[in-house]
Amino acid sequence: MRVSETRRELCTRRGLLARQALPGGLALLAAALALEPKQAEAASASQLTQNSRVALQQLYADEPHTRTLGQRAKAILVFPQIVKGGFFVGGQTGDGALLVNGNAIGYYNISALSFGLQFGAQSFSYVLFFMTDSALNYLKSSEGWSIGSGPSVVVIDKGAAASVTSTTLTQDVYAVPFGQQGLMAGIGIEGSKITHIHPS
Repeated sequence: MRVSETRRELCTRRGLLARQALPGGLALLAAALALEPKQAEAASASQLTQNSRVALQQLYADEPHTRTLGQRAKAILVFPQIVKGGFFVGGQTGDGALLVNGNAIGYYNISALSFGLQFGAQSFSYVLFFMTDSALNYLKSSEGWSIGSGPSVVVIDKGAAASVTSTTLTQDVYAVPFGQQGLMAGIGIEGSKITHIHPS
């Protein structure tokens, strides 16, 4: 498969930061975690669409209350698999599809770097429900959306999902992480950057 420019740049940046931040073998380990061979390969548009549909249905099956979000959303951005790894220098990345009525209208990458005490690796899924036209238009028009600026984003964890009702939905975007595997704690979206991509 062809490696996307976005993914290539991310991997290069992660490796450079790891080498600068850490001595000897620790730097090599951090760089190795950053490269994640499977994630470095760009999925095709059809694969991303199918994987995103499956992930969304899995979320609905695991957390039925999130269907309310899906029914009210203008569009749903699904990242079927985000890989996160770190050894002092951490990173996470994944590709996904923007769905409207189950049809993909665009494809995006989400990526982030982090620093500090962090060990391990994990994979998980993320779904962002765009509740307003203004938030959706911001995503489409921005050359790169850094979460924390622009539309307001509220992260809904497993416990909060049960309290979702049509009358409590007042924010621009609701983000729901699920399907976590691995031992690393914390799967926040703050500081992540979402960028439009063009898979084959």
